[in-house]
Amino acid sequence: MSASELERAVARPIPLVPRLIFASRWLQLPLYAGLILAQGVYVYHFWVELVHLIKAAFGDQAALALLIKSIGYVNTLTPELNETVIMLVVLALIDVVMISNLLIMVIVGGYETFVSRMYLEGHPDQPEWLSHVNASVLKVKLATAIIGISSIHLLKTFINAVNYEPKVLIAQTVIHVTFLLSAMAVAATDRLMVGAGRLAREH
Repeated sequence: MSASELERAVARPIPLVPRLIFASRWLQLPLYAGLILAQGVYVYHFWVELVHLIKAAFGDQAALALLIKSIGYVNTLTPELNETVIMLVVLALIDVVMISNLLIMVIVGGYETFVSRMYLEGHPDQPEWLSHVNASVLKVKLATAIIGISSIHLLKTFINAVNYEPKVLIAQTVIHVTFLLSAMAVAATDRLMVGAGRLAREH
């Protein structure tokens, strides 16, 4: 579309029904606001767990008991802040960070793609991935993020495998492989669609 055609399209008044349908995209705004509140809950949870870890490192038995309960670690010996407990707590913190990153991708990328432009071009803090984000790219990035989160969960389960039944370990492994195959299928489909679009433009 040429510049003059674009100007005429912008100047042409939009009929009522299409205008109403297009304006309905703002109904997603409360959803993204809710995700921002969920992000705040994750920040609070992260700092609570971190404070418990620091207190336990200085010998606070109450904080240690809370940590052990939160990670589902069972030990018949006297509770102590051993390497396994620290590793499980740190993995839990990493898990919170990765889920938080996923929320940011959904909030920022989803708003930019489906609601309204944010006009961040040239801003020093603009995310690198946002400059070329669209519904397809966002879908692939979300699938990749979910695989990372699933990997952390699976690692936590294997480290604490003695406290899980074999069927739980098998189920989590199968779910993780399913996520991996799904992400590969999404990426392959996206590549095929991009290739088909490029061929259509060339012809």
